[in-house]
Amino acid sequence: MNEQHPRVALVSGGAKGIGAGIAARLAGDGWRVVVADRDPAGAAPAGGRYVVCDVGDEVSVSALVRSVAAVEQRLDALICNAGFMIRKPIGDLSLAEWSSVLTTNLTSTFLLVRATEALLRAAKGAVVTIASTRARMSEPDTESYAASKGGLVALTHALAISLGPDVRVNCISPGWILTKGPEPTAEEHTFHPAGRVGRPDDIAALAAFLVGPESGFITGAEFVVDGGVTRKMIYPE
Repeated sequence: MNEQHPRVALVSGGAKGIGAGIAARLAGDGWRVVVADRDPAGAAPAGGRYVVCDVGDEVSVSALVRSVAAVEQRLDALICNAGFMIRKPIGDLSLAEWSSVLTTNLTSTFLLVRATEALLRAAKGAVVTIASTRARMSEPDTESYAASKGGLVALTHALAISLGPDVRVNCISPGWILTKGPEPTAEEHTFHPAGRVGRPDDIAALAAFLVGPESGFITGAEFVVDGGVTRKMIYPE
């Protein structure tokens, strides 16, 4: 183990967006970061390692964790961030499409935690899952995504009870985090009580706190990070 990087974090879905932001933040804080993503063009932050992996596949996850045990020889933090959306009317959503979203967004966390349990217990480590405010509120045609994120919130507190006190498990539910596309309009920014749309750094800062020593009394919790939108009462004009 490289003593310059005494703590090791594994970030799923870390090739871009929120996952990449978390990986970069942890690397900047001195962690050695292993990024797992199915994007063959992805990369890890400097000093880390990138592994092409479909974290919804049991065999691939087993191989990934064996490599962490062999190369890094420890694991202090697991960030379960992998996820995607298929937005279709429910009448057009196939069972295969439904299952693909649930597998990547929800089952992958089960597979990753199950495979890393021994390493995390040995390190007295922490898990952070990345859910969504869509676990609590919805737009039309998002059934598979909402179900997967709601399941992730529940899975988080179940894992916290099963793995404690050795391993702490917490959940972050982001709202609108700008990871791609055009800059939001002034109206879209001011719709948020915080005055702006979120950035990946907002989620990364909380994730870094939740896997660090100052959050030692926090487990089984969900943190909604949405600029206050889910607390805003909205009436028709």
